[in-house]
Amino acid sequence: MVRSEPFRPAKRVAGQKQDVWTIVNEAATASPVQPIINMGQGFFGYNPPQFVIDAAKDALNKVECNQYSPTKGRPRLKKAIADSYSPFFGREINPNTEVTITTGANEGMLSAFMAFIEPGDEVIIFEPFFDQYISNIEMPGGTIRYVPLQPPSNGATQKTSAADWTLDLKALENAITPKTRMIVLNSPHNPVGKVFSKSELEAIGALCVQHNILILSDEVYDRLYYVPFTRIGTLSPEIAALTLTVGSAGKNFYATGWRVGWLIGPEHLIKYVSAAHTRICYSSVSPLQEAAAVGFEDADKENFWDDSKKEMKSKMARFCAIFDELGLPYSEPEGGYFVLANLGKVKLPENYSFPPHVAERPRDFKMSWFLIMELGVAAIPPTEFYTDTNAHLGEEWLRFAVCKNDDVLEGAKERLRGLKKYMS
Repeated sequence: MVRSEPFRPAKRVAGQKQDVWTIVNEAATASPVQPIINMGQGFFGYNPPQFVIDAAKDALNKVECNQYSPTKGRPRLKKAIADSYSPFFGREINPNTEVTITTGANEGMLSAFMAFIEPGDEVIIFEPFFDQYISNIEMPGGTIRYVPLQPPSNGATQKTSAADWTLDLKALENAITPKTRMIVLNSPHNPVGKVFSKSELEAIGALCVQHNILILSDEVYDRLYYVPFTRIGTLSPEIAALTLTVGSAGKNFYATGWRVGWLIGPEHLIKYVSAAHTRICYSSVSPLQEAAAVGFEDADKENFWDDSKKEMKSKMARFCAIFDELGLPYSEPEGGYFVLANLGKVKLPENYSFPPHVAERPRDFKMSWFLIMELGVAAIPPTEFYTDTNAHLGEEWLRFAVCKNDDVLEGAKERLRGLKKYMS
């Protein structure tokens, strides 16, 4: 018997809209302005520090580093992470029971959802959100409830702060139901650049304690903050008991292709994340775990953390100077390496030809396509990180990644000056 649909895909991957990464890459390939200056995806335009690269090369010469690592991670890396993060948490983290290594932060979060989310369980996330959260939650059958961050009321007319993207705590409380199992927090936030204040985190934590809700705290940009930074897992023993903190060596050491991540949390949570991770990919890349361990061990004596923060803040200031020059408002980040610029003053030419899959999307998709095709600069439309209901909150903005070499930033600025003739 021949099936009529022999290759019918599962619902979890069928019927999805063309994703933003495909759209941007398609435009970049078709653009008459070459080479494209990619300010879109958040990969670094430069190598990890030399002491980390050297550690990776050394690891490749070690027999044990070319074989399977323990499923929960190499002991040296778990210890290095525990040693590095214990001062932040104000206690000694046990590397054997409170740390697990994953294949990037994304797989770590998938492991957390697989460990605790059953079909019908609800997970609260804030809009805009990192797009991978959605599929990761839906894979184990979770249902998502969305609470939008409110953009600054004057964001279309003047420069604002990422702190001005505010959380409506009443809306968060109203989103909680008896089925709520987890809240996903991202600080410093992608794409907004917001660092949640201590008071905001205390309020979120209190609701989670009251309703016994797990907290998955995505802190992959935790070494790039420009205002005081609080880790929600440090606020109280009660909040800590509910919190899994996510980290990324790729973000920390400019090596997004390494796919080395981790989770820190109490043993009663970590052991289940580790169990899910074992079923998903068994173990993570051995030599790069070893190199990341050396990175943590040597970072302080290399003054790497302070230098990386100063360098990224300098890049942010360098790039955002073009928006000051053009009179385009932007949201000044408190952390991370993304900046949201409001392009409401830029008027797209009437009857400009967009492909159907772009024409049907919000204005920021059209603006992104237009910048690539006319100026050769790629940026990400943030409505990709919103539900359709709340997409209007982000459609005047574009996200730019500044983690590039300074000559690339200067090239992007020069091309963006071409926006002048389209501004009212």
